[in-house]
Amino acid sequence: MRVLLTGSAGFIGTAIGAALEGDGHEVVRVDLMLPMAHGSSSPPAGTHQLDVRRADQWAHLLDGVDAVCHQAAVVGAGVKVADLPEYAGHNDLGTAVLLAAMHEADVRRLVLASSMVVYGEGRYTCAEHGDQSPPPRARAALDAGDFENHCPVCGAVLGWALVDEDAHLDPRSSYAASKLAQEHYTSAWVRQADAAAVALRYHNVYGPGMPRDTPYSGVAAMFRSSLERGEAPQVYEDGGQMRDFVHVADVARANVAALESVVASDAGRYDAYNVASGEPVPILAVAEMVGAGTAAGIAPEVTGGYRVGDVRHIVASPERAAAELGFRASIRPADGLREFATAPLRA
Repeated sequence: MRVLLTGSAGFIGTAIGAALEGDGHEVVRVDLMLPMAHGSSSPPAGTHQLDVRRADQWAHLLDGVDAVCHQAAVVGAGVKVADLPEYAGHNDLGTAVLLAAMHEADVRRLVLASSMVVYGEGRYTCAEHGDQSPPPRARAALDAGDFENHCPVCGAVLGWALVDEDAHLDPRSSYAASKLAQEHYTSAWVRQADAAAVALRYHNVYGPGMPRDTPYSGVAAMFRSSLERGEAPQVYEDGGQMRDFVHVADVARANVAALESVVASDAGRYDAYNVASGEPVPILAVAEMVGAGTAAGIAPEVTGGYRVGDVRHIVASPERAAAELGFRASIRPADGLREFATAPLRA
């Protein structure tokens, strides 16, 4: 299969490209080389330095392509309101232009990098009143150190449960809104272009080649960077936030499985899958696991601080991906996060 891979020089894109070639596929690589993601504007050998927002101007690269794996995006939670145009431009406009170019080139198979952030808060249950959908947490409660979501009926602390792909979508940051818009554009394209697509909702991805400590880095990289500076990793809230951390090698495997599952006869297909380890861990434990892989012996510091827009718990069910794509993560967080403590990062 000949695959055009956008965002090919990025943290996840690099792993996907290697996995595709390892399975015998041909890869056409495209990356804009944004400094916030790469720390360099020079593309790796064999990479076309191009902007997906201008995909109509390089549509010749789609000649002979069987499928597109679309990883290019500005990532992160949205550090400030001024980031909104960046997310809308790179993620949403970029996806729309790419889809239009694919239609003109009669390329009708796509795998889209989405994210668990489209869910907003995770799934919650009350022991007495069943499933509940809590509103965004109030600043007054967060300021008072009350980080949990509460049952709107009885006020009890809500327990978390696994989120499946049919959950209500409720993005709560500029990045999350842009990822959901990408999914909407893709599902509309599937119907209009008689095409087929799979969206992979990544949970917290980590591993070798991850960008170092920037406002747009993942929390695991931030913990790692603190330890390298000889500082205690800073853990927000009380550290009890539940998340799922999935290794980049498993994410690459999921993309290969998804690409190989999307065939021409699937016209009209649009499916979304969680890509997760299936082993939720609290954020404080993540900091401890990363620290356990170093000789520094520095314990994390629970700050009690918070970020507006963060959700309390979001953990995924991996069962649909296992049943329909044949994908299950192979690297457990307890092993991968310790190894991550000394894995090479990009500058």
